[in-house]
Amino acid sequence: MKIVIADKSHAVYATLIAETISESAKVRGTGIAKRTPEYIITKMENGNAVIALDEDKFVGFCYIEAWGHGKFVANSGLIVHPDYRGHGMAKKIKAKIFEHSRTKFPDAKVFSITTGLAVMKMNSELGYKPVTFSELTDDQTFWNGCQTCKNYDVLQRTEQKMCLCTGMLYDPKKQVEEKKQIKTKVYKRLKSIKENLFLKKEK
Repeated sequence: MKIVIADKSHAVYATLIAETISESAKVRGTGIAKRTPEYIITKMENGNAVIALDEDKFVGFCYIEAWGHGKFVANSGLIVHPDYRGHGMAKKIKAKIFEHSRTKFPDAKVFSITTGLAVMKMNSELGYKPVTFSELTDDQTFWNGCQTCKNYDVLQRTEQKMCLCTGMLYDPKKQVEEKKQIKTKVYKRLKSIKENLFLKKEK
C-alpha cells in the first residue's frame, strides 16, 4: 500500500476515480460536486493530487485546487474505494494531501467545505477551524463548482453565505501566532513554578 503524488502515469485511474466519487454521493445521500475524468487527469498532470494504490489497484484519491491567485487552496475530492474503507485510509490520504498543499503553497490558507463528520474530525486534527463562508475564497469559480451538488439551491438562496456544508479553514499565520502564545504561556508557567520553589527554599 502506498500513497504518492499523482502524475500523468496515473491517468488510467481517472474514470474509476470519477465513478467512485459519483457513487459515493449516491450512497451517502449527501451533496458532493461531481468531477469528470478529464478534470482529474489535469490535476494529476499538474502534480496537484495524491493517489493511494495497493500494487496496481486503486485505493483512494484527493486533489488540490488553488483559488484567488494562490491565496487559498482546497483539498477536494477525497475518496476511498469501497473495498478499502474502514481501515483508516481516508485519514492517511487527507494527511498526505494536506502536507503536499503546505509544501506547494506554504503561504496559502487551506480550506474545506464538507457535510461529512469524519472529514470535519480529520480537518480539526490537522488544525482547521470552523468558519463562516465569508472567510473562505471569494473566487466565484470555486462556488460555481458547487452547481453539480444537489444542495446548490440552498447556496443560491442564501447568496453563498451558508449551505448544508460546514466551512473549515487552516490559516498558517494564525497557527504561528497560536504556537507563540502557547510557548509564552508555557514559559510563564514554568517561571512561576521555579519562583515558587525558590521562595519555598528561602523560607
